[in-house]
Amino acid sequence: MTDTRDAVLHSAPGALVLEHVTRRYAGNPDPSVDDLSLTIAPGELLALVGASGSGKTTTLRIAAGYETPDSGRVLLGDGTGVSRDITREPPRRRGFGMVFQHYALFPHMRVEENVAFGLEARGVRKRERLAQARAALDAVGLAGKAERPVQALSGGEQQRVALARALVIKPRVLLLDEPLSNLDPTLRQSMRDELRTTLRQSGVTALFVTHDQEDAFAVADRVAMLERGRLLQVGTPETLYHAPATRAVAEFVGRATLVPAACVGESVRITIGGVALEAPARREKACGGDVLAVLRPESLVLVEDERPAAWRGEVVGRRFAGGHVVYRVKLASGVEVEVMGDGAGAREGARTGVGLAGIPVAVVPA
Repeated sequence: MTDTRDAVLHSAPGALVLEHVTRRYAGNPDPSVDDLSLTIAPGELLALVGASGSGKTTTLRIAAGYETPDSGRVLLGDGTGVSRDITREPPRRRGFGMVFQHYALFPHMRVEENVAFGLEARGVRKRERLAQARAALDAVGLAGKAERPVQALSGGEQQRVALARALVIKPRVLLLDEPLSNLDPTLRQSMRDELRTTLRQSGVTALFVTHDQEDAFAVADRVAMLERGRLLQVGTPETLYHAPATRAVAEFVGRATLVPAACVGESVRITIGGVALEAPARREKACGGDVLAVLRPESLVLVEDERPAAWRGEVVGRRFAGGHVVYRVKLASGVEVEVMGDGAGAREGARTGVGLAGIPVAVVPA
């Protein structure tokens, strides 16, 4: 006999494909989504990130069926290589689950009734839908809270109710719009782990929008970054951080200072204030023309100020970051860099030297 909880958690995921999708709005000369192609594999968790106005929400709405692209197609695969065109199918026929930024829960309903709402709309009998709703609540860690008023729950609990309501219908694809943005920082960190665990257990294909790169990196298998409606790069969080494809990706992901540099064989040469230092170059394409070195805090070290092979500067700030301290150093040339240290380094106002840590440094086109 199949356990009800297990049946709720395991849906049949589908592949979601956006194929050369473009969407324009009247009065805006630039498209909100511009020739976007993206494939989300069955069971994959993919995050869309980017600044405000980058096209994230419009892309999500196109996937959900609330927007129709001006050109391009939206395809839904069945996991066997067979796909159907759903570009013009209304949302109700797509069988997708949706978690909204503000959860969109019904305040006059109990928790279990909120979760069961989608099943009621699908004609499931009351006894069975309430049983499935309670199993879904158990799956997201809310066992025993089915009969509570939804307004009696905390923000994190309401987020899980919204997730349970989306998963109980066994969606082929789950769409999440800024699902963690309303939570306080402490709760947000724990909910990232819970969200990924629940999605992983469900096996559902998930596309979620967030402006917070930490949310994306903690939850997603892959991250797609948009800028002005165009896809800049898609890859694992590690790829976007360590090997950004463009300046925009390097500046958006993590903390970094970008400085002019030159490729020398397998190395990158960085000259600041007349002092040239070299490190192994991390790049996916051949290095040529004007480039920028992506100096992240962990790629730099504080060194004795009198060492010849170092850039001279002054510590102008320090930030405690748990197991380490990040120093902000203003170099003689006016360039400011962040350097990771162990907390025993210089204090603010102290003169210091900055050297390369010897780890590969990413290079992007200037």
